[in-house]
Amino acid sequence: MRVLVVAAPLLGHVFPLMPLALALRDAGHEVVVATGGEALRVRDSGLRVEDVVGSKVRFGPIALRIMLRHPLVARREMRGSGRLDFVSRLFGAVGDAMTRPLRAFAESWRPDVVVHEPLAAAGSALGVPSIIHDVSLFDGLDLTAAVGARMKAAVRSPTTVLRTAPSSLAEFLGGKPMRFVPYSGDGEVPQWLAEPSGKPRILVSRSTAPGPGSGRMMAAVVRAAERVDAEFVLVRPDRTEGLPANVRTVGWVPIPRVLPFCDGIVHHGGAGTLLGALAAGVPQLVEPGPGDRTVHAEAITRREAGLRAEPRDVTPDLLTRLIEDSKLQRAAGEVRAEIASMPSPADITDQWHRFVN
Repeated sequence: MRVLVVAAPLLGHVFPLMPLALALRDAGHEVVVATGGEALRVRDSGLRVEDVVGSKVRFGPIALRIMLRHPLVARREMRGSGRLDFVSRLFGAVGDAMTRPLRAFAESWRPDVVVHEPLAAAGSALGVPSIIHDVSLFDGLDLTAAVGARMKAAVRSPTTVLRTAPSSLAEFLGGKPMRFVPYSGDGEVPQWLAEPSGKPRILVSRSTAPGPGSGRMMAAVVRAAERVDAEFVLVRPDRTEGLPANVRTVGWVPIPRVLPFCDGIVHHGGAGTLLGALAAGVPQLVEPGPGDRTVHAEAITRREAGLRAEPRDVTPDLLTRLIEDSKLQRAAGEVRAEIASMPSPADITDQWHRFVN
């Protein structure tokens, strides 16, 4: 069977689709990933990857146009209360740009089914049976419908939805559960980071997508770090000089391979990092913000598997609590077990014809 996997041109959107794409390939299906921009890095996986976006599609200028035309929508989005008003406009524009090249490729390659993440709604506009692959704690059906309503092309209803959110954090009607398997490509992990530290270790990460204030949380952690009895590891920091003695730095690393050697993680609230930390059973401190980040911060706090804080609220006591609070550790472990009990991508491929037909 020919399977076309479609993602918006961002690493955080294509990475969550890769475990299923690779499992389908290993099961003997022909698989092509269609995306663009920085997400083309998944060519390193060995899968065939098609660029269906082009260099003219840039998120920054599109977002700026929306902000200028819809300032109230933009203001709500920056507060983390924008619902889907801003994101549907943003990804609707990207979807319009993807539709024509996607259709051209589909007409030549003739896929039997399309698997797409919710914000790549163009995948459901090809006249081919489609499956939505959830990648966050939002309902993929709602996201796809909201983006599709902004697009010029007609978006058809999917055959089913693969639900990766653990039900104790978010539960939706319909669809099939599938285990979230963290993926962040290949990359070197320093030897010292691939083994336990003599002290508790806190990983500090930030979004792969540029945006205003993206380094504020990392800077706040650095200011508090020297008064915490822990080792801090900054991933892709803005600066590497003048840091406290207990703060180390690394460039790009595959975070899923590092998390088993960490006692906590501080991050921006992106879905991939959040679900990856849950899958590893690591307590997390989440910064609320635009898009899905506030919803994720609230969900992790509600489940008591992590904390939420603005950069201005980061203190040594808060960071100490992240690695010492037994309630956080217990809840994170419970969610890890919950995720592990869900059907794996390989299990889904074993039943693939049932999902498609």
